[in-house]
Amino acid sequence: MVEAKRMRIIEILKRLPFGKEVSVKGWVRTKRESKQGFSFIELNDGSCFSNLQIIADGKIDDYENIIKKISTGCSLEAIGKLVESPGGKQAIEMQAFELKVVGTVDPATYPLQKKRHSFEFLRKIAHLRPKTNTFGAITRVRNFLSWSVHKFFQERGFYYLNTPIITCSDCEGAGEMFQVTTLDLEDLPRKNGAVDYSEDFFGKKANLTVSGQLEAEAYALALGNVYTFGPTFRAENSNTRRHLAEFWMVEPEMAFCDLKGNVELSEEFLKTLCGGALESCGEDMAFFEKFINSDVVKRLEKIAIDRFEVIEYGEAIKLLEPRASQFEYPVGWGHDLQAEHERYLTEKVFEKPVVIINYPKEIKPFYMKVNSDDKTVAAMDILFPQLGEVIGGSQREDNYEVLKSRIKETGLNEKDYWWYLELRKYGTAPHSGFGLGFERFVQFVTGMANIRDVIPFPRTPGNAEF
Repeated sequence: MVEAKRMRIIEILKRLPFGKEVSVKGWVRTKRESKQGFSFIELNDGSCFSNLQIIADGKIDDYENIIKKISTGCSLEAIGKLVESPGGKQAIEMQAFELKVVGTVDPATYPLQKKRHSFEFLRKIAHLRPKTNTFGAITRVRNFLSWSVHKFFQERGFYYLNTPIITCSDCEGAGEMFQVTTLDLEDLPRKNGAVDYSEDFFGKKANLTVSGQLEAEAYALALGNVYTFGPTFRAENSNTRRHLAEFWMVEPEMAFCDLKGNVELSEEFLKTLCGGALESCGEDMAFFEKFINSDVVKRLEKIAIDRFEVIEYGEAIKLLEPRASQFEYPVGWGHDLQAEHERYLTEKVFEKPVVIINYPKEIKPFYMKVNSDDKTVAAMDILFPQLGEVIGGSQREDNYEVLKSRIKETGLNEKDYWWYLELRKYGTAPHSGFGLGFERFVQFVTGMANIRDVIPFPRTPGNAEF
């Protein structure tokens, strides 16, 4: 083939370099042959939502044989001149003078022949679904949001921290953790009738982490502001549209920061990411608005503009109690809020995001700062319309004796948290942080109904094939 510089389709569509001879490489979306002896090929290389139309005719060497090999899904290289398109669907197209089929596809067995497939079907072929319009768009938006997370914190002087995936402590105290072991499960060592974990790799029972928060606190109390962004794991046997066994969390921790500062940073963070997605992912967002959720762009615009409503947990309960009979789950002081309650507050009462603060200490984890009333903790949950909780956070308990008491109250073993307690003995300071479930946020931004469709290879009960 003639040597020509490769251009990505996104560059071509942005620059419109009419008259330039280039190479494009990608995958065929459609091929249409004309009776006049030429063909229209729609090529996509993943760089953007749009395809590049390629016009091929008999002037190309071995034209007939090459065209026969081209089918939906095959990989193709085309070299030609970029010209203004006479059609109304695109501004630019390629007049090809060389074509090369790089990888063929058997149309009889290729599972992506139809234009539309159910998401349930596509989950069964997770290795091929990136080739569809929907999952290409999800991947590009997810990529932008990931980059935006780092950009947001880096611009504000935070240090990126890699916290352990394997841990011997349970941050949430829920016990729903995946165990990590090198012991022979067919022949477990035992001592006094129980498994002897002293013979395991780490010398004690170890698990996959549910959060990097505790370790991040150690670094915040030395470096000021840090954040983690990594995989976390929850062995919860749940098959809902909102749960994954493996998911990604964004978790900043800030020293010398109280609950108020935590709320302010969280709101700024969410507004920045939502506004950025609208500005930088316009083509993909237009696709989601047209085919996935007609309100998705409108609600992101609203998030980016509206001030969040901040209310006390007690006030939220008072707003919910008159409607208690309409809810499946009970409403009242001491009950945690469920998705139905969260959506009612955001969609019916305030019609915008709501931040609920100061929850009863009995329903929140041990590490949250106990307020002066000794009944509530300095917790916060940020709720979004149509989603519910998107961020959970708190001011952390910085008093050694109070934290020690809370560990005992919640039934945890003090010995497992000796190092965490020591952070309160050696230079303690007020500090706060929050966690954003990244997949739920991507789900909200894209309008996708099922969380399994916004992570490349979902891990759920009974599913770890891909």
